[in-house]
Amino acid sequence: MIYTASVMGLLRTTLIILLIYFGLKILSRIFTPLLLRFVAKQAEQRFGDQFGGFQNQNNPQNDIRKEGETVIDKMPNKTKNSNDKVGEYIDYEEIE
Repeated sequence: MIYTASVMGLLRTTLIILLIYFGLKILSRIFTPLLLRFVAKQAEQRFGDQFGGFQNQNNPQNDIRKEGETVIDKMPNKTKNSNDKVGEYIDYEEIE
């Protein structure tokens, strides 16, 4: 049995392909942000499980502070020991 191609069959197949393509494009725009949010939340949860013990080691005074209050936990050292001898300057010429 030999099948022959018709214009209506070609048009119908083309429309089905375009409908599927644009449908997937619209669905991907809807579900991609949801999927990315889910993946980010999972990664954050795994990171929190690994390093969760370090986040609550601050003093309990953090809850007592007022909103917008600036607190300095440690003052930096006032004296800086800078090394004036950083090296020797070497003059150079470019060779062509």
